[in-house]
Amino acid sequence: MRHCCQPVAGGAPAIDEPTRTVTTKSRYTVGRVTPCAPFRIPVGGCGAHGVTRPTGPVATYRYLLVAVPVLAALVTAASIAAEAEAAAPNTLTKSEKAAGWRLLWDGRTTHGWHSAKAGVSLAAKWEIADGVLTVRKADDPLSAGGGNIITRERFASFELIADFKLTPGANSGIKYFVQSNLDPDNLTGAGPAVGCEFQLLDDERHPDAKLGRNGNRTVGSLYDLIPAATPKKTKPVGEWNTARILVQGKHVEHWLNGQKVLEYERGSAAFRAGVAQSKFHNIPGFGEWPTGHILLQEHGDQVHFRNIKIRALPEN
Repeated sequence: MRHCCQPVAGGAPAIDEPTRTVTTKSRYTVGRVTPCAPFRIPVGGCGAHGVTRPTGPVATYRYLLVAVPVLAALVTAASIAAEAEAAAPNTLTKSEKAAGWRLLWDGRTTHGWHSAKAGVSLAAKWEIADGVLTVRKADDPLSAGGGNIITRERFASFELIADFKLTPGANSGIKYFVQSNLDPDNLTGAGPAVGCEFQLLDDERHPDAKLGRNGNRTVGSLYDLIPAATPKKTKPVGEWNTARILVQGKHVEHWLNGQKVLEYERGSAAFRAGVAQSKFHNIPGFGEWPTGHILLQEHGDQVHFRNIKIRALPEN
C-alpha cells in the first residue's frame, strides 16, 4: 500500500484543494538543481514518516507540496545570505569561502586596484575610512571621470557583489569587461576605459535618469543599452544597496537588492541592436570581449563602496 508521502502516479498528486507555496530569495546562487516529484502531507500528518501538525482552525490548507532538492538548495542559499548579512563588512564567512568567494577589495588598502588614467593618484580622488571606499566629490566637474579605479586582474565568467551608498544626485557605476585606454580621446563620453556598466544613480534627482532610451540610464540598468525592470527594490539615498553582476559565458544578469532587474546575451542580435543605438556604436565588438577588468567609476559625485566580493564561475 502506498503511504501518504509517496508520489502519486504521473509525478504530481491530483489536488482539488488549495495549496501553499513558499519561496525564498537570495543574492547568492548555489548552482542548478533538478526538482524531484512533489510529495503531499495531509493535515493529520504521516505516520510512516513521523510528520505531524496541529489540527483545528490553523489547519487552513490540506496539502503541503515539497520538492525536496529545490527546498534544500533554497535553504542553503538563504543560510549563506543570512550568514553574510550578519558578518562584519569586508569579511568572508566560512560558507562564502567554501563557495569560492574572495574579497576584491580588502577593506583597508588599494591593493589590487590602480587608476584607470595614467598620472592620476588614487589618493587624490578616493579615501578609505572605517571599511568604506569613498570616491570624493569633484571640485571641478570637468575633471569627472579622471579618478576611475580599475582592477589589476581580468575576469571572464564571474559573480560579483558590492554594497554601494549614493549621496543626493549622485552618478557612478560598476563597469565590467573593461578594456583599458580603448577610447583615449573619450569619443564616447564614458572615459578612456570602456566596458559594460551597472549604472549607479539617484534616479529621482539626477537628470541622466530621463536621458537615453526607455530608462536605460537608471540605477541597475546596463548603461545606455538595456533598462532595469521596474518597480525596483531601491533603498533610499543614504542607505546601503547591493549590486550583483553574474556572468556565465555570454549570459549576463544584473541584480539589485536581491531582485533580478535585467538579463541579456552578449553578442546576440538584440544586444548588438542596443549597442548600435548607444554611445558605444563606434567601439568595435563592444561588450563581447572574452575578458576584462572591473572598474569603479568616478563621475564627479561622492559615492561609497564596501563588501566588494567576487568568485570565478564556469562558462556554462
